[in-house]
Amino acid sequence: MSTKQTEKRPSVLSQLYRGETNFQFIANRRKFYLASGIVIAALVVVMIFKGFVLGIDFAGGVQYAVPAASTSASLEDVENAAEAAGAEVGTGQVAGTGDGRSYIIRVGELEGDQSTQVRDAMAAEAGIGADSISVSEVSATWGAAVSKQALIALIVFLVLVSAFIWIRYERRMAIASLGALAHDIIITVGIYSLVGFEITPSTIVGLLTILGYSIYDTVVVFDKVQENTAQLLKSRNQTFAEAVNDAVNQTLMRSINTSVIGVLPVAALLFVGVGALGVGTLKDLALVLFVGMVVGAYSSIFLAAPWVVDLAERSAAVQRHNKKVSTARGRGEDDAEKAEKPARKPAAADDDEDEDRLETAKIDDLPLELLEEPVKSGSSTVRSGPNRSAQSRPSSNSKKRKRR
Repeated sequence: MSTKQTEKRPSVLSQLYRGETNFQFIANRRKFYLASGIVIAALVVVMIFKGFVLGIDFAGGVQYAVPAASTSASLEDVENAAEAAGAEVGTGQVAGTGDGRSYIIRVGELEGDQSTQVRDAMAAEAGIGADSISVSEVSATWGAAVSKQALIALIVFLVLVSAFIWIRYERRMAIASLGALAHDIIITVGIYSLVGFEITPSTIVGLLTILGYSIYDTVVVFDKVQENTAQLLKSRNQTFAEAVNDAVNQTLMRSINTSVIGVLPVAALLFVGVGALGVGTLKDLALVLFVGMVVGAYSSIFLAAPWVVDLAERSAAVQRHNKKVSTARGRGEDDAEKAEKPARKPAAADDDEDEDRLETAKIDDLPLELLEEPVKSGSSTVRSGPNRSAQSRPSSNSKKRKRR
């Protein structure tokens, strides 16, 4: 009696580490589109009806730092005292712990001696000296200039990134990367509106940081996509979507490692530093980094690569290639190999030149005649289809001779 030896199948973690997983990211892309669409629609509604809490650097106004280590007055008591003195309180928060604990009160613009009156009222409520309260005043004009510079920085970033990806890879990849970045911006900003955190200059710095992080992860995936599809049109083994899906699976472990390593210290900053220690000045930066890194990793895998497939499948070259793959699979492997032999070994010099063009040209730049199946006619190899050359067509005189 013979014993059967069965090979032990590698675990999912082992396959993930080797890039051998076969998760169907591309086949299920409609589900990811729907999930992202629902989240974005909900956050857009929140942004429209709830709006944003702009920091003093953007909205303008006066900021008071009231020492709270030795006072029994609460944050709400201090805010009420400021409102009683004629100030319009925007936001208030607790910063620091222990001897460094303080109330940060931000109010709208004040005129004349109102700033002094508000400070004295808060000092009296807290039971401290007025001189111990630090005051920072920012005009609305300066805040508008900061907003303008932030917008310019964002536009310049998007233009440079798009130009690089367009030149380095393909047009469709540049479009997909911009779509992924827009997705990341909307979700990150929407969550800011939802939780009511202030938008400060540190928020803008964090936003540009996570956009750079997101585009880095996207470029890693695109680089593997380009490698997998470089020789795709010369074979009949995979469709464009299947090659892209393999690229995403092969870079999945790298994306997970990068995301986890980046998110862990930011999560510590957000939940430990801000939540436990009460470091309010860091929460704006920590939140945008945490949300942006998670959303950026998601968009690179579940949105950017599938969008490349959707854009590619609109081109005639990819459509014809996918059709040939389907036909080859219908004929069987033997017939598919026979059909590929003339394409591998062209007899004419023109065919050698066509092969080089298939290897080096981008898919969108290929003329359709290069994608026709080569067929043998006599001693030479010609391409079939409506775009074949006039030399491959039999003349009318030869037809007459055959009839005789």
